[in-house]
Amino acid sequence: MTALNFGLYIALTILAICMIAIAYRMISASNDADRSVSADLLMFSFIGMLAIIGVLLAGEYFFDLILVASVVGFISSVALARALTRGRR
Repeated sequence: MTALNFGLYIALTILAICMIAIAYRMISASNDADRSVSADLLMFSFIGMLAIIGVLLAGEYFFDLILVASVVGFISSVALARALTRGRR
């Protein structure tokens, strides 16, 4: 195991722990704005985890998956912001 792989496994572990904390915050949030921000952060933490796994496995399709997940995450952020403002601009 190289130092790079060891660092990537450490980063993967830290991201997994952060995602558990974010999911708990999303469930226990008192208002919709906190839930929206938590969902957005959870999505982009997942994208980071996907990127680390892609580097570890040296997969060829991980860039495409990350690109699609980023677009979906951005569109869901816009939709959640629109829902929070109840359609007002």
